[in-house]
Amino acid sequence: MMSKSPFPPATCWHIAQEGHVVTLTLALAASDNRITVETLHELRDITAVLNDRADVWVVVLQGDGKDFSVGVDVSLIGQMVGQHERDFFTVGRDLQDCLDQFEQLNKPVVARIHGYCLGGGFLLTLCADLRVATNTAVFGFPEVKRSIGVIMGAQRVSHLAGTAAAKEMMLLGEPFGAEQAQKWGLLHQVVAEEELDTAVETYVDKLLQLPPRAVALNKKIIDQGYQLSRRDSQTLELNAQFDLLLSPDFQEAIASFFEKRAPVYTGE
Repeated sequence: MMSKSPFPPATCWHIAQEGHVVTLTLALAASDNRITVETLHELRDITAVLNDRADVWVVVLQGDGKDFSVGVDVSLIGQMVGQHERDFFTVGRDLQDCLDQFEQLNKPVVARIHGYCLGGGFLLTLCADLRVATNTAVFGFPEVKRSIGVIMGAQRVSHLAGTAAAKEMMLLGEPFGAEQAQKWGLLHQVVAEEELDTAVETYVDKLLQLPPRAVALNKKIIDQGYQLSRRDSQTLELNAQFDLLLSPDFQEAIASFFEKRAPVYTGE
């Protein structure tokens, strides 16, 4: 008898778990993985479950078919036209929150990118912690050419690439390749298509060898600390570490160091 999946039903995503790794696949290849309201709402529901799963240590984000994602479906923008201002802001903020929640996931996320990765799909990958792309991948923010702003979290771009690069990307709306994306700090690694899986698996294997709560702690320190004053960021660091001092994995890390052996982590 098959066990019931702990994840909510999803029509836009395929979720597979192997050991401590969950692979989250945007499964709308027939539409080039265009992002809809349903896509984002399902992502937020999945994120909530992942946050509570101590057995999940790493998440791999990818797109099905020939492209990672060509961006937000125009129907999503169409639904906003003619709305009352209050409704427009309510709906827009709700959709922004879906990406915000995924970005704040308490697990490391490795994005596996191929084909076109545009607009909202590009922003989705910027919510990941590590990004690997093929050397044939194409990136861009074409929204301006449709008289649309990058409204799903443009600050992610300027945060990673700087305002000068962000303006070149978003004001011109021109596509660019993986090598340029890496130069702007938006990718960690660019590889040949046949090397993509190996490169992603290398990152995943490295993360699996580390104590997951410590990885999550460092992710929190980076993401939340960046928005705080230096003193508040340092307080965050101390508070986060104090919570780990009595954890089994902390004790194993210290013991294995002094005993000169490989650590065996449990996630506790």
